[in-house]
Amino acid sequence: MSESESPSSLSLLRQRSGRRQVPVSGNLVEELDFADGHPIPRRLQANAGAQIDPVAWTCTHRAQLRECLLRHGALLYRNMGIDDVAVFKGVVDALGGGERLTYENRSTPRTQLDDRIYTSTEYPAEYAIPLHNENSYTHAWPGVIYFHAQQPSAEGGETPIADSRKVYASLDPALRERLERRKIMYVRNYGELDLSWQEVFQTESRSEVETFCAQAGIGFSWREGERLRTWQVCQASATHPLTGEKVWFNQAHLFHVSSLPEDQGAMLLAACGRDNLPRHACYGDGGEIEDSVLEEIRGCYERHAIRFPWQSGDLLVLDNMLFAHGRMPFRGPRRILVAMTD
Repeated sequence: MSESESPSSLSLLRQRSGRRQVPVSGNLVEELDFADGHPIPRRLQANAGAQIDPVAWTCTHRAQLRECLLRHGALLYRNMGIDDVAVFKGVVDALGGGERLTYENRSTPRTQLDDRIYTSTEYPAEYAIPLHNENSYTHAWPGVIYFHAQQPSAEGGETPIADSRKVYASLDPALRERLERRKIMYVRNYGELDLSWQEVFQTESRSEVETFCAQAGIGFSWREGERLRTWQVCQASATHPLTGEKVWFNQAHLFHVSSLPEDQGAMLLAACGRDNLPRHACYGDGGEIEDSVLEEIRGCYERHAIRFPWQSGDLLVLDNMLFAHGRMPFRGPRRILVAMTD
């Protein structure tokens, strides 16, 4: 989150976060429950007949929108005239109030379409992507992430979301305490079976990779044939810097080999052995995370998942600490754009 917020503004935001308000409704746009009384995500929708410039409107209402995002954690612009990349960038810049972030220390393949505008993860359509908070496998992450539905798929392809506060609160306290105490180590072996280190770190220079890793607290070793192995110990949970709320904030359940379909995981283990898996997660002291722990975490995410079909032009804005996101399998062309700020 932005370090420019003053202590007084943080106190005000915390005080307001517990009260239901409607700060952005007016002659042009109405703030609504999403559907059937469900408050999340908050739906911002142009009133019938209203002619709206979504960029200018966002600029005018930035303070109220940021407060609304902090209070609810998720906003959905719908029928707001966000119909191309330029408008998407304009709304992101207006709401974010700063530079868009680059996608560093990459975990998944994406295509950069414009300046710091990317496609969503390019992963086979038949597979789901588990719920997760962006870059929670590192010590640095975006405060806000934006998804723009340029072309929703004909079938499936939803971007489910889940409240990270509710996930934290509903996990077994003993499980939480164990993972918070022992932390999580992410181990990656780059190359043949996963992204190359050149793509992950966006460089061809070994020295630049070494500098990045040293600054980010990532351990590394070079192996024969220009192969790179990294490891990093990170948090299991985090405290939101503005609201003070505890959130479940890691990707152990996603990095662990058991996140793969059973047949794929078995083949990888047989081919590579546990130490040479493309990516894996264990306790921070190197111990294996129990299958029962990972299953409880996955079940908890599933219980709190919120799913809704995309409509063309939708813009979903998430506080990246308060809400996790994922992707459902789909059929047909699908194009969701992504940007990050803070």
